Amino acid sequence: MEGLISASGERRLVKAVCAIVIKGYWDKLLKPNIGSLVTSSVMNQSLLDLSPHAFSISWCFFKWVDTVPQYKHSLQSSWLMVCILTKQRHLKTAQNLLEKIARRDFLSSPTVLNALVDSDGESDVNSHVLSWLVIFYANSKKIPDALQVFDHMRVCGYKPHLHACTVLLNSLVKERLTDTVWKVYKKMTRVGVVPNLHVYNVLIHACSKSGDVEKADELLSEMESKNVLPDIFTYNTLISLYCKKGMHYEALSVQDRMERGGVSPDIITYNSLVYSYCREGRMREAFRLFNDFITRVSPNHVTYTTLIDGYCRVGDINEALALRGTMEAKGLYIGVVTYNAILRKLCEEGRIQDANKLLNEMSGRKIEADNITCNTLINAYCKIGDMKSASRIKNKMLEAGLKPDEFTYKALIHGFCKSRDVISAKGILFDMIGSGFSPSYCVYSWLVDFLNDDEAVLKLPDELVQKGLCADVTVYRAIIRRLCKKERIDCARRVFVNMETKGILGDAVIYTNLAYAYSRCGDALSASALFDEMYKRRLMVTLKIFKSINASYANDCGSLDVLWKSMVERGLISKSIYKQIQQLNM
Repeated sequence: MEGLISASGERRLVKAVCAIVIKGYWDKLLKPNIGSLVTSSVMNQSLLDLSPHAFSISWCFFKWVDTVPQYKHSLQSSWLMVCILTKQRHLKTAQNLLEKIARRDFLSSPTVLNALVDSDGESDVNSHVLSWLVIFYANSKKIPDALQVFDHMRVCGYKPHLHACTVLLNSLVKERLTDTVWKVYKKMTRVGVVPNLHVYNVLIHACSKSGDVEKADELLSEMESKNVLPDIFTYNTLISLYCKKGMHYEALSVQDRMERGGVSPDIITYNSLVYSYCREGRMREAFRLFNDFITRVSPNHVTYTTLIDGYCRVGDINEALALRGTMEAKGLYIGVVTYNAILRKLCEEGRIQDANKLLNEMSGRKIEADNITCNTLINAYCKIGDMKSASRIKNKMLEAGLKPDEFTYKALIHGFCKSRDVISAKGILFDMIGSGFSPSYCVYSWLVDFLNDDEAVLKLPDELVQKGLCADVTVYRAIIRRLCKKERIDCARRVFVNMETKGILGDAVIYTNLAYAYSRCGDALSASALFDEMYKRRLMVTLKIFKSINASYANDCGSLDVLWKSMVERGLISKSIYKQIQQLNM
């Protein structure tokens, strides 16, 4: 349906195509003498010439051509059809066609948009279409594409629609791209988009996610200055933010403000306030508030679960169980979160038998245990040295399709170390690394403390390698730090030499720990040699390293002062860091 044709011939062909379409003899277009000459350019011009006629003609013709075998609309033709439909105010049809194109073709590139968007076309139409494109990409979680289209609109002078800006901002908040949220907000206001209540609510939600109280206050003041009245969502988000920050007075002030503004608090409002008291163990205030609002708003399962968790945290398991009974009496759903709160407290008190009864109750009610449930039980069994039961829970976890997390592995390693089962402890360590988790310093500390044999400690990194796992500088750092702390300096030195033999260079943490260990045992010469090596390799002590070593050797203030002075003299602590250290010591 495509061939070569001159410019004058193309104009005559466009007239002929339009005449055939208007008369309804569309099958004539399939004849070789006409159809073979219909190019993308002819199609575009035909659609434009047909557009002043009834909506159904241009749109039906476009759809009919799409059914012709061996013919495919060009991107330009499809875009043009979207613009025609938009101009004719068939907005839903236009938007659906645009989304179909966007799924098939890459539209967000400035080069593609420059080729598609008619700069001489109607600005309103272009704003409509590009705003839809921003919405489509934002809802499809294609944030970079949405931002590209948004910026293209701004550069070309097209004003994005308010709804497009709201959807884009909301998507950015969901992805926690807070800095980009404020950049987009500034850009949209500069091009004349006036924010409404929905936009402000999205922005305050961004403040809540980032914990920015000052910015939230600024936005509320801005809303008042622009006569944008806050709604229940605005107030609830602000109260939640204040409660998370422990700012009870401010949260209660917002509640008072919303009531004076004619907005009645709902259960979400009160749940936030109850939570703020419970997390600080202020159960008297929490329960007083609860008794105050239950005459106005019905508490839900979140309310009771928050109170149950609060009572468990302050050690009042009886009150927690009484509230669970109230939940049952009211027919409220008791989920895994509620059970986990009670289970944690029972395990903390060593009431394993009662914890198992609760677990059986969960099973009877078809409430599936989650990672927190299993971790709580595993940790409880590890603490009492019942590693058989801890391993059984871990196996049940796996059977249920749950994946052990970092807490699971750490609890098991610690439990096996306490039970002096080094083979099982190392097995869990290997599983942990194999699952993509990086063991912390304390994990290696437990193993090093148990492995009193220097040879066994030296073999640990090699065992990791033999299992196909990575034994990098972090592994050696943790082992050397612990050996230095335990004053096993000879073993630490052997691990250090072994590390460098494998081509792994020590970092500032390793050198500083070794130097201090030598300094503590009176070997100033070895400490000095390590300082020289640090200087050659430009390994500097950071504020983080300073704080870490100070915390590890909190009782060695005098010895540490000598170390830091020596390192300053050797140029291993920069002047700016040293100033910060002095400020910390004041």
